[in-house]
Amino acid sequence: MEPINRTYAPVQAFVDELVRCGMRHAVTSPGSRNAPLSLTLAGRPELEAVSVLDERSAGFFALGMAKATGRPVAVTCTSGTAAANLFPAVIEAWQARVPLIVLTADRPPELREVGAGQSIDQIKLYGSAVKWFVEVGTHEPHRETAVHHRALACRAYWTAAGDRPGPVHLNFPLRDPLAPEPQPLDAADWDGRLDGRPWTELRGHTAAPHGDDVQELAARIAAAPRGAIVCGPTSEDVAGPVARLAAACGWPVLAEPTSGVRCGPHERSHVVAHYDVLLRVERFATAHAPGLLLRVGNMPTSKPLRAWAAQAAQVVLDPQAAWHEPTRRAELLLRAAAAPTLDALAAAVEMRAPARDQDWLSSWRVADAQVPLALAAAPDPFEPKVLAALEPQLPDGAIVWLSSSMPVRDVEAYFPQSPKRLRFLANRGANGIDGVVSSAAGAALASGAPAWLLTGELALLHDFGGLLAARRAGADLHVICLNNGGGGIFDFLPVAAHADAALYEEHIATPATADLAVLAPEVTEVHTDRRTNVELHRQVVERVARAI
Repeated sequence: MEPINRTYAPVQAFVDELVRCGMRHAVTSPGSRNAPLSLTLAGRPELEAVSVLDERSAGFFALGMAKATGRPVAVTCTSGTAAANLFPAVIEAWQARVPLIVLTADRPPELREVGAGQSIDQIKLYGSAVKWFVEVGTHEPHRETAVHHRALACRAYWTAAGDRPGPVHLNFPLRDPLAPEPQPLDAADWDGRLDGRPWTELRGHTAAPHGDDVQELAARIAAAPRGAIVCGPTSEDVAGPVARLAAACGWPVLAEPTSGVRCGPHERSHVVAHYDVLLRVERFATAHAPGLLLRVGNMPTSKPLRAWAAQAAQVVLDPQAAWHEPTRRAELLLRAAAAPTLDALAAAVEMRAPARDQDWLSSWRVADAQVPLALAAAPDPFEPKVLAALEPQLPDGAIVWLSSSMPVRDVEAYFPQSPKRLRFLANRGANGIDGVVSSAAGAALASGAPAWLLTGELALLHDFGGLLAARRAGADLHVICLNNGGGGIFDFLPVAAHADAALYEEHIATPATADLAVLAPEVTEVHTDRRTNVELHRQVVERVARAI
C-alpha cells in the first residue's frame, strides 16, 4: 500500500485494517470532506463499495448489507447534516443488533464553531445508540499515527461484530489536502503486519450453557406436556435444533417468519404458522394455555401471542442477554448461543421419558390447517391473501424483506410454511418504516440473492430514493406494493373510530396521490381498500373460530 499524502495515509491504514479483519462491503455518499474516506474505500478491490446519493438511504443500504451478511459494513458521509441523516439507520442497527461502522468526516478543530460551512457538533452525535464513539483526531504523519489508525480500525470492527452486535461511530476531522494529491511519505511508516493479519485480532468463543443448567431445564421441559417453543427474529440458524427439540418433547413450534424456522428444507411437522390468527380466538387461546414456553430469538410482533405468552412461565435463550423481554414474565434468561443450547436440550430430553399429551400437538396442527381454508374463502383483493399467494412464485434462496406496519403482521399471520429456503428480514428493531427499500436493496446486493420487498405505498414513498439507489447499484430487487390508500394499520386502531373523519384521513391515514406506476415502473402495485381490509381480517378470524 503506497501512502498518498498526509490526509489519505492514515485513512488508507485504517481501511486496510478493516479489510484484514474481514470487511467486504461499504457504502459511500458524495461529498468533499469525506473524499479521502470514500475514495479509499472504493479503491480497495476486496471491498464492494456502493455509492448512494442520499445519506438516509445510504445508512439503510449498509444496514441491509450487514443484516444479510452478518458482517460489519462501513458507511461514510461528509460533515454537517449529512451525518445527522444517518441517525435513523444507526438507531435501527442498535435496536436490531446489526454491526455497522459509521465513518463521518468532520471539519478539523480550527474550523469548528467559527461559521465554517457544513459544520455542526458531531461529537457523540448518535448518543447512546452506538456501542462506541471515538474522535479519531488529527495527527502528524509518522509511524505512531499509522499504529493509532490500525488499532482503531481493529477495535471498531470487533466492537461492532462482538458480544451484542451494533453500530460504532468514528468521527474523522480531516484537513487539506482532501484530494489524492501525492506527497512524499515513507511507505514503511504505514505498513501493517507483514503476514497480512490484522493489527489486533479478537478471537471469541461461543458461550455454551453449563451442564447443570441444561439438565435442569431439560427436566422442566420433559415434565411439561403442554409447552411450546416460540421462535422470533434471530441471526442464528436454529431450524434444525428447534425441530429436534420439538420432536423430543412433543411441543408445537410457533415460528415467526424471520426466525428461519417456518420455511426451509428442515423437518417442519411441529411448526404452527398461523398462531397469530388462532390466538385471536379467545376460546382457543384459553384452552391452549401453556405450562411452559421456551423462547428463541426476540419476541415476535404478534400482539395476541404476546398477551398469551404473558400468562405462562417462560425461559428465554438470548446469546447477548439483551433483555428483549416485553412480557416481563420470564423466569430464566439463558445467555448462551441458541443452536448448541437447543441441541444439548434435545439430547437431554431424549434421554428422559417426557410426559406427553397426545392431543396437544395435534390440536394445534388441526387448527392451523383451518386458517388457509378461511383465507381462501375471503374475496379478492385481500392483502393477506395476496401475500400468502406469493409462496409458489418465490424462488428457492430468495430474500423476502418485510416492511413495517401491515406487511410484517400479515406475513406473520398468514404466510404458509414452505420447504423453500426463504430468508425473511425486516427492520424490527425500532419498527419504523424508514429505509425499507434501501435495506432490501442492500441485502440483495450483499447476499447476491434476489430480493422481494413487501411494502405499503407510504413506506415505499417514504424511501423512494432507495429505488434510485437500488437501480444505480444493480440490485436484484422486486417490489410488491400494497396500495390501500393510506396507512392501513391505523384503521385497526382506536384512533380510526374516535377521531374526526376528515382530520383522521388527512393527518393519520395520509393517503398518497402519487402514481406509483409512473414513478416506479418496476413496482408491482396491488390496489386494495383500507376499510374493507379491516372487515375482511375480522371475517377470516371468525371463520377460523367457527372451524376450530
